Amino acid sequence: MRALIQHEAVLPDLPSASGIEVVGEVAYIIGDDSPFLYQLNAASLAAGERTSLFETAHFSTGRIPKDLKLDLECLTVINTPGADAGLLLLGSGATSAREQGFWVTLPSGAKTGSTVYPVALSGLYAALRQHLPAGITLNLEAVAATTTELLIFQRTVGSAAGNLAFRLPLPQVLHYLQHQTQAVPPIRTQLYQLPTIEGKPAGFSGATWFENQLFVTASVEDTQDAVQDGAVLGSLVGIIDLSKSSTKPVPVALARLELPTGQAYRGKVESVAVRRRVGQRTYELLLVTDDDQGGSTAVTAVLTV
Repeated sequence: MRALIQHEAVLPDLPSASGIEVVGEVAYIIGDDSPFLYQLNAASLAAGERTSLFETAHFSTGRIPKDLKLDLECLTVINTPGADAGLLLLGSGATSAREQGFWVTLPSGAKTGSTVYPVALSGLYAALRQHLPAGITLNLEAVAATTTELLIFQRTVGSAAGNLAFRLPLPQVLHYLQHQTQAVPPIRTQLYQLPTIEGKPAGFSGATWFENQLFVTASVEDTQDAVQDGAVLGSLVGIIDLSKSSTKPVPVALARLELPTGQAYRGKVESVAVRRRVGQRTYELLLVTDDDQGGSTAVTAVLTV
């Protein structure tokens, strides 16, 4: 498996990119300290419209302060039969201020524009915490929707003990989030063993569902704090086989991202989308990165598996 970067472009006026999803010709991007949902042309990366998710008086510097931000880290598109497609955005849950999410409808047919619906997540997150290993702080970094399940990925920095996926039945999740039931959906978990870089364990950072395959990214930071950032050592990408399950952590083979020169890429990849399949086992990926200083880039890479 190999992941080779083709191009990297700075994303001006888009701070701290944390999630990306491609829907048709549009790439939707969120930032963990921004109140907006951004749109880019998925091919050219030209900036498009942005949608306000919530009102805030704390974005005057271009970034919401760390202690006040909602920390929106998770983004996925959900297609439900008989209903319009939408984007589900989730906060990380690492603090009480980060237990907020949003449902954003997507334009379809004659409909234009999007509608934003806030989603309270405290009840769901309390249930997720009950499934964490002892001593692990909830810190959600990625979400992906299959045709039947919602997969939410926990990132545990500085430790391999908490790299896991929460697996929830998608119809019941939607009923819960739309207040059609008060019952929290049943939760299954699967622990994963991710690679290391320079002896430091990787943690999940992004996920997307494409052609019935789960693509994930992971990155390595030299820190043991779920809130405070650390030095970035590199990022990895690959595919997880959801059919493999065990009471023990399932090993995951991921490829470390390489520059065209063959050197290891040391940027912090935050999320992944698949632009297209270019060969039987080759995919063109669109990644977003965050330098922890507010800067963001879009990275095009080719993954061969």
